Amino acid sequence: MKILHLDTNHDLLINQLNDLGFTNHEDYKSSKEEVETKISDYDGIILRSRFTIDRQFLDAATNLKFIGRVGAGLENIDCHYANKKGVTLIAAPEGNRNAVGEHALGMLLSLFNKLNKADQEVRTGKWLREANRGIELDGKTVGIIGYGNMGKAFAKKLRGFDVAVLCYDIQDQVGDANAKQVPLKEFQEKVDVVSLHTPQTPLTLNMINADFINQFQKPFWFINTARGKSVVTADLVSALKSGKILGAGLDVLEYEKASFEDMFTTTMPEPFQYLIASQNVLLTPHVAGWTVESKEKLAQTIVDKIKAKFC
Repeated sequence: MKILHLDTNHDLLINQLNDLGFTNHEDYKSSKEEVETKISDYDGIILRSRFTIDRQFLDAATNLKFIGRVGAGLENIDCHYANKKGVTLIAAPEGNRNAVGEHALGMLLSLFNKLNKADQEVRTGKWLREANRGIELDGKTVGIIGYGNMGKAFAKKLRGFDVAVLCYDIQDQVGDANAKQVPLKEFQEKVDVVSLHTPQTPLTLNMINADFINQFQKPFWFINTARGKSVVTADLVSALKSGKILGAGLDVLEYEKASFEDMFTTTMPEPFQYLIASQNVLLTPHVAGWTVESKEKLAQTIVDKIKAKFC
């Protein structure tokens, strides 16, 4: 079987697939149109998020048996059409779930203790102790929306704190010893923190909007390490201005390109200008699952799944 690699990944991915007898070719520069002219020669492709795998691409890939996505989500692939054509879809949420859980916790603790703000102030000669008095996580109720691999990993990280952890998910009976599953109404009545861990689907696009935010009974802190397009940024900013949202940790943004490799090249939208000026907002460039360890684990997960299915 011949595999075309469209993004660079950990060396073990190609090395182990070679050892398993696969033929591996690499193309990290050709345009999507150029790749389409030769994709019929391949049985499998492996990528991160370089470009969208749509109907036209899948129709050109006449011998394709699998797509390996070195990451958690599959939103850049027309999954329905791929399944219709008998193409196996392989993702690796197991590979970076620990990294995401740690990043979400780090963001939350940094916001609670004003670490980013205090660091910037000390570097400019300001020594403001009272202005940087933090709050403690103990005694709070943390709510997790989306209780799959990422949500469960975050809940596991919270076990060392004296907190109540609730989860909300469209699937039934996903709660466990680390988080109690509750209906959305109860979730919105009780939580002090909301951490988003949902995939990007038609159901989750623009899910965090003004109507959704205003249904919460208490002001809350918001963490998003999932997908930027699940949040209406203008509505988030309005909630930050009103105090309905007390602070936000955002690893992903509505304005990201589909490849996740860049944000935007035009003038910064007004809501984003507010975010970058806010002391109660923490921003990172879609790196929650982007650690030295996760790079290796993601690649190994893809190899293991290909081996289980095709060897």
